[in-house]
Amino acid sequence: MKGPEPGKKIPHLSPLVTARRVIGRVVSPVRKPPGSAPGTLMHTGPRKVESVYVQRMTYDERDLSEESGAQIEALLPQPEPGTVAWVNVDGLHDPSVLEHIGARYGFHRLVLEDVLSTQQRPKTEDHKAYFFVVLKMLSYDEATRTVAAEQVSLIVADGLLFSFQERPGDVFEPVRERLRQAKGRIRARGSDYLAYALIDAVVDSYFSVLESIGDQIETLEDQAFAGSTDTIRTIHALRREIMILRRAVWPLRDALGPMYRGDIDQVADETRIFLRDVHDHAVLVIDTVESLRELVSAATDLHLSGISNRMNEVMKVLTMIATIFIPLSFFAGVYGMNFEHMPELALPWAYPALLAFMAAIAIGMLGYFKRKRWF
Repeated sequence: MKGPEPGKKIPHLSPLVTARRVIGRVVSPVRKPPGSAPGTLMHTGPRKVESVYVQRMTYDERDLSEESGAQIEALLPQPEPGTVAWVNVDGLHDPSVLEHIGARYGFHRLVLEDVLSTQQRPKTEDHKAYFFVVLKMLSYDEATRTVAAEQVSLIVADGLLFSFQERPGDVFEPVRERLRQAKGRIRARGSDYLAYALIDAVVDSYFSVLESIGDQIETLEDQAFAGSTDTIRTIHALRREIMILRRAVWPLRDALGPMYRGDIDQVADETRIFLRDVHDHAVLVIDTVESLRELVSAATDLHLSGISNRMNEVMKVLTMIATIFIPLSFFAGVYGMNFEHMPELALPWAYPALLAFMAAIAIGMLGYFKRKRWF
């Protein structure tokens, strides 16, 4: 992705408004009432769609079928031996949908509660008959230059995978195309391999977000010495986005650990090596995020150094001017005194001689400063 054009200002807000928006993006304003019973199904994030939409893909090595719509009951699959059913649910505002799915397939209410709580950290939970994964799907808005994080939850059982998203639109379309065209081994593997493919798509999408933020930082470094008052606001905005990015990706390393180490029985041995590769990518993403944080801090230091250097240049010029005028002011003050008897005042050439003498002093001092390389 292309970064901002050189010299183009990045939109900024006042620090107070920015802080409020950051808090609103990190902590949901909708929370369960204190003291609610464990497993209370309540959506705690903003409603992002008008109605719940479900898409189902059922496949084996030979065949694939797709269905979609808003009729939840008609789209819930009955797992059959040798087939894999992937059910993608867009929209989490209706707890009754999750309650119906949980009752149908025996998913624990605490798992369903975590699906509806959109401020979860990335994690993996093993429930023996199935395992539960929470991820953050990131996107970068070029218009507002902000990072948007959406929670994606996966419930993976034998021959069955549910994915829950807050709104339509995701990074899973390449996976769907691989399923439709039977590319690679995906149609010959189970639901655990499908879960790997979805996790891999999410992690790979992080790199485009990192690239966009990296382009911003590169432009920022070019502007850091300019000393514009907008630069520090831009730095603050980038720190905010990197904080949100770090919060989304930092726990991912620990979340992937149980899957590739063999702690989850639902993950086949041949899938773990692919999950280890995703783990390596996640570590690379985390390292890149930390590098971006350091670059932003370095840009801050560079900006402050530029301001300090310009201030020093200004002070140096003013100091040299003041130093040159000190002896000139002395002679002007001496001959500006109102004494009646001052011998030089009667000489006709005294005035031009004094001016020439003062000019010689100024030129001599400038020559001395130049020889010392003070300017």
